[in-house]
Amino acid sequence: MNLIPLPAFTDNYIWLLHSGHHAIVVDPGDAQPVLSALQQYGLQLDAILVTHHHADHVGGVDVLREATGARVWGPARERIPEPLLRLHHGDTVVELGLTFSVMDVPGHTSGHIAYFCQSMDGAPLLFCGDTLFSGGCGRLFEGTPAQMLASLDSLAALPGNTRVCCTHEYTLSNLKFARAVEPRNADLNQYSAWCEAQRSKGQPTLPSSIAKELQINPFLRTRQPAVVAQAVARQAEERDEVAVFAAIREWKNKF
Repeated sequence: MNLIPLPAFTDNYIWLLHSGHHAIVVDPGDAQPVLSALQQYGLQLDAILVTHHHADHVGGVDVLREATGARVWGPARERIPEPLLRLHHGDTVVELGLTFSVMDVPGHTSGHIAYFCQSMDGAPLLFCGDTLFSGGCGRLFEGTPAQMLASLDSLAALPGNTRVCCTHEYTLSNLKFARAVEPRNADLNQYSAWCEAQRSKGQPTLPSSIAKELQINPFLRTRQPAVVAQAVARQAEERDEVAVFAAIREWKNKF
């Protein structure tokens, strides 16, 4: 199997997964990068997986469906172009011989879902849309801090070697904030240097891994004493986990 991030717009990735003949794509906000890749690699697009309704994730769905006849899978409770095979938490999607479990991960949007494959070429794979980024998480446009924290907890509980396929190249800006939260985090500083080298070569920083994010991502580390202390010093009136998460997210919004 081949896993390729197709750049789109200024900082999106459309994930292309293909067997050499057949392909799926995830969150195609723009059809053209996908059509170009299909032609370049000689692929038939079998399916489109959608995580949430934002235009930069669904804008190319209609064109790709009409051009290729691909099936479209997406969240049951969001406004996605029809026809759509609508998915709930616990459902499974089988494409390219791979089985994806559907996870509800509300917060960024109210009906956001993620797709988790237990094994793809020997390691797990996660398509998480805009819920989890490397070093960050999505803004809370429709959900609550409690919802987003629960969603991130469910992703953090996945196997450490899970490849995390986020849909934006936000890593460097996220890590700048993460270093403000935890300036003494040696894993974070080392990872930041690697990511800067990747971007200087024009290479993506993704996919990340759950294990790496647990080491460096402040939004997966809101129960760590250093992160709690930062939240309390900023604005958290309480030390409970939701208040700490909300304070760190609000700090990032203004950073």
